[in-house]
Amino acid sequence: MKLPDFVLIPTGDAPECRLTGRWTLRALASQGDDWRQRFERAGQTPHLSWNCLEIEALDSSGALMLWRVWGGKFPEALLLQPEHLRIFERMAEADAATTVAAAAVPPAPTFHSAHAGLRALGQLSLRLTDHVTSFIALLGQLVLDVLYLLRHPADLPKREISANIYKSGVRAMPVTALVGFLIGVVLSYLSSLQLRQFGADIFIVNILGLGIIRELGPVLVAVLVAGRSGSAMTAQLGVMRVTEEIDALSTMGVPRSLRLIFPKVVALGVAMPLLVLWTTAIALIGGMVSAQLQLDISYGYFFEALPKAVPAANVSIGLIKGLIFGIAIALVACHFGLRVVPNTESLSANTTASVVSSITVVILLDAVFAIATRGIGLPK
Repeated sequence: MKLPDFVLIPTGDAPECRLTGRWTLRALASQGDDWRQRFERAGQTPHLSWNCLEIEALDSSGALMLWRVWGGKFPEALLLQPEHLRIFERMAEADAATTVAAAAVPPAPTFHSAHAGLRALGQLSLRLTDHVTSFIALLGQLVLDVLYLLRHPADLPKREISANIYKSGVRAMPVTALVGFLIGVVLSYLSSLQLRQFGADIFIVNILGLGIIRELGPVLVAVLVAGRSGSAMTAQLGVMRVTEEIDALSTMGVPRSLRLIFPKVVALGVAMPLLVLWTTAIALIGGMVSAQLQLDISYGYFFEALPKAVPAANVSIGLIKGLIFGIAIALVACHFGLRVVPNTESLSANTTASVVSSITVVILLDAVFAIATRGIGLPK
């Protein structure tokens, strides 16, 4: 096999490059990179004429190499065999077609920073609108389920409701009690440090009573339930979406809303007020213990002063908050659970979004409650 080679012949103002041998893929691979680099440097000689009549064989690899050295066009002075000329003509036609196709594609739109910000705002608005639309549809379906159960009370999913009450309520009692007790101790300890400076030790009852019963108790329980039960509900529905169990239920004629969503909403609506009452009581006990140790306030005085410092309306406000917070957490959790698509990344992303959104909704609802009940339950 005769290897490809070239000879640069100086002939005055127009030097000649004479090509010999077999310009095929196999022969070119035997020459190595150094030979290729020398050939490419020789091809950059100005006013170079090419003599390719002595090429014994030429395939597409050799032709492509020459075409690139020539800059994608025929050189001004070229001697070439007719059968080899047809190979280069096909390359020229392919390059021309590619150029026309590229010219037909419109350039990608360019956005200035202001336009990019406007586009991001529009995308955010569309996503928010999609979430709101899906959430309203979920609420409407729950209303239809309630109307259906009023006509067919025998179809009430009692077992699903009781199971969700146990998982979301009973099993959450230890962690809510522990956190509530510690919060009561911390709040009492920090408050006593300030009250002692002004000789207002007895007002520790007012601070603990109003702070825990009216505000801190419901919000604390809601945050814990959103992170514990809300995420579990989203993950459960998400896994059912990934494994296509929800589609299987629909195929069998089982209403997914009545069997999956309605029990969760009812269970958290029932369990949350009870958890608020439980956690509030434990937090008050923790605050009472800390007050006795820090300020030497007896347990008897604490029990006697608490009803006077905190009117009974605050307990009702706390329980109503628990009811509303529980329903909101369940709805948000189910909303994001139903939006999971069959992949693990979507499951993790929607579970995280569920917890964050639930806590945000709880804080917003608490702010609304604070404004709506600002004149209710305050000591005269």
